[in-house]
Amino acid sequence: MAVLTERRLRVGDRVVTLLHGPAGWGEWSPLPGYPADPETCRRAAEEAATAGFPSPCRDRVPVNALVDGPFVVEEIREYPAVKVKVRGAGDVGLVAAVRDAVGPSVGLRADANGAWDVDTAVHVIGMLARYDLEYVEQPVATIDDLARVRRRVSVPVAADECVRSTADAQRVRALAAADVLVLKQQPLGGVRAALAVADAAALPAVVSSMMETSVGLAAGLALAAALPELPYACGLATLGALAGDVTRDPLVPTHGALTVRAVAPDPALLDRYQDDSR
Repeated sequence: MAVLTERRLRVGDRVVTLLHGPAGWGEWSPLPGYPADPETCRRAAEEAATAGFPSPCRDRVPVNALVDGPFVVEEIREYPAVKVKVRGAGDVGLVAAVRDAVGPSVGLRADANGAWDVDTAVHVIGMLARYDLEYVEQPVATIDDLARVRRRVSVPVAADECVRSTADAQRVRALAAADVLVLKQQPLGGVRAALAVADAAALPAVVSSMMETSVGLAAGLALAAALPELPYACGLATLGALAGDVTRDPLVPTHGALTVRAVAPDPALLDRYQDDSR
C-alpha cells in the first residue's frame, strides 16, 4: 500500500485534511451537517493521492454562478448558468430577479437541498416554472418523494443528496425519479465511484463541489472531464466560499469555465493553515 503524507488544516472555519501520495494530492473535507459518510470521503482523497484520475474527455468545464441572496448582476452574467438557492415561495422573487438580470440565454436552476415535502415542492415548482428553469435540484429528501414530485411538475427534477451509491442510482432509474443527476466526488467515494453511479443512473450528470479548496475542486474537475457527455454547466466555481486556499494558483473560472489541471499546494500556505489542535 502506498505511504501517504497527511496535512491537517483549518481554512477559516473549515476543517480540511490533505493527503499526498504517488499520484498527487487528495482532499478530505466533509461538511458538518451535510449528508456524507466521512470514511467514504476519505476514500475519495486516497484515490486522488494514490491512483490519480481517469483520462479526460475535455480540458475545460463550464461552471455555474451561485446566488444565495442579494447578487451583483455583473458578477453572474459571464456564466453560462446560474443556480439559485431557494427555501420556499418567498424566494420565487429572487429567481425572477436573476432571470431578469441574465436574460433568456443563460441556464437557470434552483436548489432546495431537500427541504420541502411533496405538496410544497409541487406548489413552489409550479410558481417557478414560468422562469424557464433547467431543473430544480433535490426539492424533497427521498428518492420515493422525488419520483412523486416528478410525476406532478413540468420542470425537470435533479437528484443530489439522496444518491450516495450505485444502488441509489439504480433506484432513481427504476422509479424514473429524476431527469438529472448531481455528482459530488467526495460523498460518492472518488471519481471512479462517481462515474459508476452516473452509469447506473443513466441520466445527464452535473458535477458539483462540497466547497473544497482547489485540491478538492481539481478532483471534481477530473470527474467532469471524464464524463462521456457534459450537457450542463457544473457547480465547481465555489472557491470564493472559503476564507482562503492552499495554492498560489487557485481554481477560479475565466469566462465562465474552469481549466482541468492538477493542483499542488504551496508549502507556505500549508504551514499557514496547519491545525495543530487536531
